[in-house]
Amino acid sequence: MSNIKFARPHRPSVEELAQGVLAGNRALLGRAITLIESNAVRDQESSRALISRLLPHSGNAVRIGITGVPGAGKSSFIEAFGTYLCKKGFKVAVLAIDPSSSVSRGSIMGDKTRMEELSGEENAFIRPSPSGGSLGGVARKTRETMIACEAAGFDIILIETVGVGQSETTVRSMVDIFMLLLITGAGDDLQGIKRGIMELADILVVTKDDGDNRQRAAAHCQELKMVLHYLQSPTPGWTPSVLTCSSLEGRGLNTIEETLFRFRDSMKESGFWYSRRRSQSLSWIQSLVHEALLTAFEQHPAVASRMPILENMVAGDKMDPVSAAHDLLSHFTYPAPGH
Repeated sequence: MSNIKFARPHRPSVEELAQGVLAGNRALLGRAITLIESNAVRDQESSRALISRLLPHSGNAVRIGITGVPGAGKSSFIEAFGTYLCKKGFKVAVLAIDPSSSVSRGSIMGDKTRMEELSGEENAFIRPSPSGGSLGGVARKTRETMIACEAAGFDIILIETVGVGQSETTVRSMVDIFMLLLITGAGDDLQGIKRGIMELADILVVTKDDGDNRQRAAAHCQELKMVLHYLQSPTPGWTPSVLTCSSLEGRGLNTIEETLFRFRDSMKESGFWYSRRRSQSLSWIQSLVHEALLTAFEQHPAVASRMPILENMVAGDKMDPVSAAHDLLSHFTYPAPGH
């Protein structure tokens, strides 16, 4: 038995991955995203080359960010709405961001198992990704993953954020349409959260419009419309829409679809659709620069050697954190010696 040798699985080249993605091969799309999300230093150059190869074939999808208050049923809505769109002939990619543990860095990655009906659709692709500690409700490589899905021919990209809160707004800088899911009877404790995120939403949807909750959903819809009168729209020339839907019964999904495409057509006609895309590209550049500088700082030999010393000094109350930070920065040069 000791003489049995197992062949190593073939590692596709960048060109093989690119051709597979452009041909709509789901398996190679998955492997391409794995490469893109990899933190391994050896994968960084290949990842950049792959994105450069795919970028000219992207940009044609409608990018929709979806967030919601706790209990709003984001996964249920995305499964119902995604399935509805697939049955109408659209190719739908779902990028579901799972929160990462601050201890183990692992994540539940359970959205694919929860969306059983959507997973069975031929025109659907679901990719759960760990947030990796990134703020903004998205994963570290959500932009790049979105590019890969668009290059694979998907018409609609649904990005399900980690949750809702003041810090979870990065998704606004990478999508065309931002949708907020709300429920009735959330109480005053969520008003602060909702106010901050409502100012970013193009479409607000009151979910669970079914059974005994229908009357309350309609009333809450009217309340939200009144609140929006006092908020500035995040998109010039567009008044945020407030809709209701039932993921369970499928009610209201057609109205949401109509509103999404009415928004797209209106923004393309005004030109704002394209100016927002340009702004998103600039935001992407900034995030890449920040990431590169942070990585260079953490891997800098002088910083790495000083860090344990300063940590001990701070822990022993012999130095304050501000002084320690300035000490590290004074030893940092970019690029690092030898690079």
